[in-house]
Amino acid sequence: MEFNTLDGIGFDELAEAFARAFADYDTQWDKEELRRMLQRRGFDPALSFGAFDEGRIVAFTFNGIGRYDGCATAYDTGTGTCAEWRGRGLAGRIFEYAATHLKAAGIERYLLEVLQHNAPAVAVYRNAGFETRRAFSYFRADRDRVVGRLATARKPAVCGLRSVSPGELAAAAEFRDFEPSWQNGSASVERAAGDLVLTGAYDGSRLVGYCIAEPASGDIAQIAVAPDRRREGIGSQLLAQAAATTTAPVIKIINTEVGCQSIEGFLAALGIEEQGRQFEMAKAL
Repeated sequence: MEFNTLDGIGFDELAEAFARAFADYDTQWDKEELRRMLQRRGFDPALSFGAFDEGRIVAFTFNGIGRYDGCATAYDTGTGTCAEWRGRGLAGRIFEYAATHLKAAGIERYLLEVLQHNAPAVAVYRNAGFETRRAFSYFRADRDRVVGRLATARKPAVCGLRSVSPGELAAAAEFRDFEPSWQNGSASVERAAGDLVLTGAYDGSRLVGYCIAEPASGDIAQIAVAPDRRREGIGSQLLAQAAATTTAPVIKIINTEVGCQSIEGFLAALGIEEQGRQFEMAKAL
């Protein structure tokens, strides 16, 4: 067994290892979905690591690298072990190997998200020194049902909608009631701008709301309305526009901060139900 970085490993080989590691999971990702995920989350193969058996990847951690909350951070964007190699502690050994290299590269913190109901994984991370920073909810609904609900619930349009750039949305950060998670933050939006649709809602020349959506997956990365313009139908107008451009059969809103009544109430009114919760966990390196 050899441990090494994933630098120089071709995408097809990485995708094949990912597919083998998650073959028995309910959710599956094709190569294009994996490409989008890795790009959006800042995947850095030089600071990602794997366990190799006779040159073949049998376990891995794909890390995104960047700054988060003012700190140089490695984000666990995907950890997996092929079924026949599970139970041997490879994920933990990769983490130990990775920590040394990440610290040498100036990384100050390791960040990850884990499903709250996955008690064994939560226990492993806590035993490894990870601490919970926040709790997130994730929501999912059939796209056609959301479109129908919006059609009956929406108020008359009060704003003009147009495409905007990530830079134009910088001033709209004050609209948010919580800081986005790693995969939905400003850096991730800039990395994946070619896969995302960024829409601003304008009242005259004033930006009063915005939505960032990924049409291919149905993911709504961010949606926010100026506090003084809420309950006017602007959020519904933005979500309806996003749903209309979505090619996926679902609408997903992942990693909203638990207890954020504005987003929870908005989604509940549209019949978009919470599917589960995650912990955001971090460990100083």
